[in-house]
Amino acid sequence: MKVSVIGAGNVGATCAHIVAEKQIVKEVVLIDVKEGLSEGKSLDLWQTAPINYYNTRLVGYTNDYSKTAGSEVVVITSGVPRKPGMSRDDLISINAGIVKSVTENVVKYSPEAKIIVVSNPLDIMTYTSFLTAGKPKSQVMGMAGILDTARYRAFLAEALDISPLDIQALLMGGHGDTMVPLPRFTTISGIPVTEFIDEEELNAIIERTKKGGGELVNLMGTSAWYAPGAAAAQMVEAIIMDQKRIFPCCVKLEGEYGLHDIFMGSPVKLGKDGVEKIIEVNLDDQEMQLLHQSAKAVKNVMDVLDKMNIL
Repeated sequence: MKVSVIGAGNVGATCAHIVAEKQIVKEVVLIDVKEGLSEGKSLDLWQTAPINYYNTRLVGYTNDYSKTAGSEVVVITSGVPRKPGMSRDDLISINAGIVKSVTENVVKYSPEAKIIVVSNPLDIMTYTSFLTAGKPKSQVMGMAGILDTARYRAFLAEALDISPLDIQALLMGGHGDTMVPLPRFTTISGIPVTEFIDEEELNAIIERTKKGGGELVNLMGTSAWYAPGAAAAQMVEAIIMDQKRIFPCCVKLEGEYGLHDIFMGSPVKLGKDGVEKIIEVNLDDQEMQLLHQSAKAVKNVMDVLDKMNIL
């Protein structure tokens, strides 16, 4: 069994490494357009196998998608970061072109593969991949909610001086400032989080979570990679191992929550067939209003892409 990761940058390499260490597939293939990058990173990672005790073979190739043939899951991390002077539309145009080309090659060699998109802007690039792939919506999804909830849970664990393992949380909506944290669905070993923290401090953590990516960019001068790579790897594991995990993922909504033809975060059941079920939780009026506000922001960017006539 094989998993391929397209894009051997920090996120892609981290995802490949974690998937390999889980020993859930025979081979992990790294692909990149930069000559020698995927070959070098995969070789470096393969040399950790005797140290970290795993057997998964890691291999890398420059732009040779034939090596990805027969992949069960493909993770797309390809794209460029937003640079000074680059507009949002510029970023969308460039990355949509990249994701379109990558998806075409993925489907050519692995028509049955489940596709996980990590490229930014996440919701829009998932939409791009879906339109290009011509696959059922259950087989094309974006990684965002797992990362966002991980940041939220990590901040809560730090503030409360407790283990992050005991925290369960749900966030929905678009990836970024319009995401919708749901404190009502946040628990610590089954106990509502409001039993542990006051409203003001909880709201501060929610705001920090919304800007979690920007905080890391300000600190490092580049986007995060450890947590995004780990989040994508967790989705890969759920599919490969048919775990039926309940995760927030970017998926196409067609009527759920009163939203139609939009890609954004929702809880789903993830198994061997990809998104096996989109789960509708009962939101109160305020939560539903926030979700629809987030949807409006996402749809505006989807419309920008549509008008570019790239797809």
